[in-house]
Amino acid sequence: MQEKMQSNDLAMLGQSPESLLAQLPERISTPLQRWRQEKAHASAVGDHLGTHYSYQQLAEQVSACQAQLLALGVGSGDRLLLINENCVQLLVWLLAISEIGAISVVVNARLAAHEIARISSHCEPKLSACFLHSPAAKGHYDALALAGDAQIIVQDSGSVGVVRSREAPAPLLQADKKPGDQVCVMIYTTGTTGAPKGVMLTHRNMLYVAAVTGVLRGMNADDRIYGVLPLSHIFGLSAVFLATLYRGAELVLADRFDAADSLKTLHEKKITGMMGVPTMFARFLEYCRAQGLGPDAMPRLRFLYAGGSPLDPTIKRETEALFGLTLLNAYGMTESGPTICQVRWNERLGNCSVGRPLPGLEIRLIGSDGKQVAQGEVGELHVRGPNIMQGYYKNSQATDMAIDTEGFLNTGDLVRQDEQGNIHIAGRSKELIIHSGFNVYPPEVEAVIAQHSDVLVCAVVGETINGNEEVIAYVQTKANSTLSGVELQAFIRPYLSPYKRPKEIVFLEQLPAAPSGKVLKHQLRGVRP
Repeated sequence: MQEKMQSNDLAMLGQSPESLLAQLPERISTPLQRWRQEKAHASAVGDHLGTHYSYQQLAEQVSACQAQLLALGVGSGDRLLLINENCVQLLVWLLAISEIGAISVVVNARLAAHEIARISSHCEPKLSACFLHSPAAKGHYDALALAGDAQIIVQDSGSVGVVRSREAPAPLLQADKKPGDQVCVMIYTTGTTGAPKGVMLTHRNMLYVAAVTGVLRGMNADDRIYGVLPLSHIFGLSAVFLATLYRGAELVLADRFDAADSLKTLHEKKITGMMGVPTMFARFLEYCRAQGLGPDAMPRLRFLYAGGSPLDPTIKRETEALFGLTLLNAYGMTESGPTICQVRWNERLGNCSVGRPLPGLEIRLIGSDGKQVAQGEVGELHVRGPNIMQGYYKNSQATDMAIDTEGFLNTGDLVRQDEQGNIHIAGRSKELIIHSGFNVYPPEVEAVIAQHSDVLVCAVVGETINGNEEVIAYVQTKANSTLSGVELQAFIRPYLSPYKRPKEIVFLEQLPAAPSGKVLKHQLRGVRP
């Protein structure tokens, strides 16, 4: 039965992009109403806090939250800053905000206060909501409460600290757009300049990814999906949560990855599918080795997917041996909602290819001469399709640089396409560092380091260590300085999230530089002892 269902789904994806898009619901919250009617008492979501809802209960909670938000004056086009760690309550808010036609600005509570303040200043939220089960979010609420009208609202799944802006920011006007083409989520990425950029994703962007990736994973309504990826990350939000909702499956949330807890959850909750970044699988392997656990101690999953950063062949091979499953790969970016390429559920590729582009997407591989490269050659990947962002919020210049006049997004990634149509990542044309699936932009880190009075010049690069891309800082201090790595790390800590902080700080007498004074970063790789 499952094989037949998947075959029918894949046949559906063979339709034209226009036909496929015509079948998408109006809003990201719309699928909930379908499952409320068809399987009201089936399990929908649960989390580590003990909250658990059926589809009927989830729909009721969304309606109650929607009423509370309307009472708080939230309307179409308003931005709501959601400072969170994974929990069922966050899902309720995301769906309620969707129903109103407002916009969720989703940020991780583990960001530094300085980072959240910059995002808030840029997006100008009508409300900032801190989910108080998280100590980190509570700390942000206490700080935000000093600058706005604060109150705590109680909901079935816990309390939320809400801070209303005193400035009454104008809503994002979208009346000229169909509901599916209206912005529903903004995810911030700092960009190569270090300035925050709000990626505006529409209902259609998100629903297209949810619909297609779920089918290509072979996901069905009987699945139980492990949601350990942060919902503040586009991978966890769109390709995990919304894909699970779209297929009518059950989502089991965890607020952070711990190998021992994850193994326990996989067994106890009878998880059938897990998605994660490669470093998550590497830590899982390390834990199992230390505990002497082999394949017999692993749960019987149906599928495993990796994404968010390059997949190391050793991690792929060892994970597959441990679980007895192919570790399937995928690729994308925040600006594409996120998925661009994905290995299909029934393709057992022996390499680390990220698979073929999603149905309905057009790709170009552009060489340094600005022309498309020949088959099998490396080129910069440009993509066009229903998942491409509307643009960067209040930054038309950056939008124009990312998306050309024909609607193609320049990913900045260098790839090649083999004879089967599978994409292989060759490298990045930008300086972007992807650490554990999170984007780290060197200029942002360099700007913080350079603030120290003893630092003369610095450069931040990504270096692969044990299968993960790590942030390495090279620093040249001023004459007679006694600055140590420990002191500089302590200086950095309040300004940067943990994943952005350098794993190592290497002090050099002089950083390699061109005659112009520009640091030659490519010469720094390998200098570290």
